[in-house]
Amino acid sequence: MSNIEYLRDQFLKLNIDLTEEQCDQFMRFYDMLIEKNTVMNLTNITEYIDVVEKHFLDSVCIKLLEGDFLDPSLHYKVLDMGTGAGFPGIPLSIIYSTWNITLTDSLNKRVSFLNEVTNELGLMNVNAIHSRAEDLGRDKNHREKYDLVLSRAVARLSVLSEYTLPFIKPGGYFIAYKSGDIESEIKEGQTAVKKLGGSFEDTFYFTLPGTDINRSFVIIKKKKNTPDLYPRKAGTPTKNPL
Repeated sequence: MSNIEYLRDQFLKLNIDLTEEQCDQFMRFYDMLIEKNTVMNLTNITEYIDVVEKHFLDSVCIKLLEGDFLDPSLHYKVLDMGTGAGFPGIPLSIIYSTWNITLTDSLNKRVSFLNEVTNELGLMNVNAIHSRAEDLGRDKNHREKYDLVLSRAVARLSVLSEYTLPFIKPGGYFIAYKSGDIESEIKEGQTAVKKLGGSFEDTFYFTLPGTDINRSFVIIKKKKNTPDLYPRKAGTPTKNPL
């Protein structure tokens, strides 16, 4: 089986039938990721099959929420908080071309790489920003402007909530990509989520298609505006979670 055939086969397990253009975009993204990884630390996962499963598929498994929390026909404004090497934002931008996706990361080198990727792949629905969440969350152009905020493997929910909820419009959702036992995180994060105007809506457990890897989405709904006090100054949420 060729690499493209394997890619198509894996995505079909999520009922995603990749077009030729989408296959080409994923293949080019993989090549750029591996090439850049030789000069800067983007990922410890480099084997093709592992990248397809643990980065590409893992990123787009949000498709499993369609019909419950996501309407694929809507033109969501999405923020990928702490995107790193572009996950989940870049794979999602390939699959959901109608979404307007902003990638943000605190390391300028990663943002420069992401700009190279979006230009090379011709992704017109993506914008990458170099900023800390605590600073961008006070920017009127971004504060409470997003329908969805996503974050993958960034921090515990008690910290992550302060990084993400200030960006979400009331009625919107924060979806955290998680693995392992997250019940203690949810319990620990209750106070923070409530203070920031959110409410735990649901936890969706699943196994990554074609693997034995367990994953979950923690879904938080924005109920009301976040108080002006938050986010606190840079570094405070991590050192002193709510």
